Amino acid sequence: MESYGNILLVEDDISLAKWVQEYLQEHGYDVVHNERGDTALEAFKKETFNLVLLDVMLPGIDGIQVCRDIRSLSDLPIIMMTARGDELDEVIGLEVGANDYVVKPVRPRALLARIKSLIRNKTTNQNIDKSAQQILSFGRLNLDNTAKRVTCNNIEVDFSSSEFDFLWYLACHAGTPVNRDQVFKALKGREYDGQDRRFDLMISVLRKKLDDNSQKPQKIKTVWGKGYLFVADAWS
Repeated sequence: MESYGNILLVEDDISLAKWVQEYLQEHGYDVVHNERGDTALEAFKKETFNLVLLDVMLPGIDGIQVCRDIRSLSDLPIIMMTARGDELDEVIGLEVGANDYVVKPVRPRALLARIKSLIRNKTTNQNIDKSAQQILSFGRLNLDNTAKRVTCNNIEVDFSSSEFDFLWYLACHAGTPVNRDQVFKALKGREYDGQDRRFDLMISVLRKKLDDNSQKPQKIKTVWGKGYLFVADAWS
């Protein structure tokens, strides 16, 4: 069978890792399993991978630090696996560069769909002509999509890849509210499932980093019943 991609699975729960590995292999993926956080980066460097599936709670070094370490070397898609209801792990994981997360107990088909979407989007983006400069400017805010760079008041603001992509999408639709379903289809390649709150949480992160009042936001608003709104004239 032709391989659809090589996945690094970092998970210390052996039984969970075994069925995830077998399930993904049955669907055409090669899977390398690593049990510890403190050896994950070494395993990552040994082979060429298309995606990393990473548990949060790991022996040696936790998954948050592993994600940070991998992201410093590569923009490869990373999916984190978190305990049910552990919102803090979800927020921190996205902030340090994870592209997506799944909540345990892991649902096989949902996991497979997210893996397919991220690998497909990564491949598509690699085929885009990167020589074309893409810049948006709104008063004191400047976004460079080629360099994934944000400056506000002439000061560079650090964003994870997921945060930048979300901000860029909002800015591209400045003045028009976009709902969760539109955002999920554009950035995750799937419909909103009615439960995933990642972009609600990310909105708070964007506001904090861009000095927008969280109680009465003026730059990135939430319009009741319509969605998120990037206000084009609020950055002067």
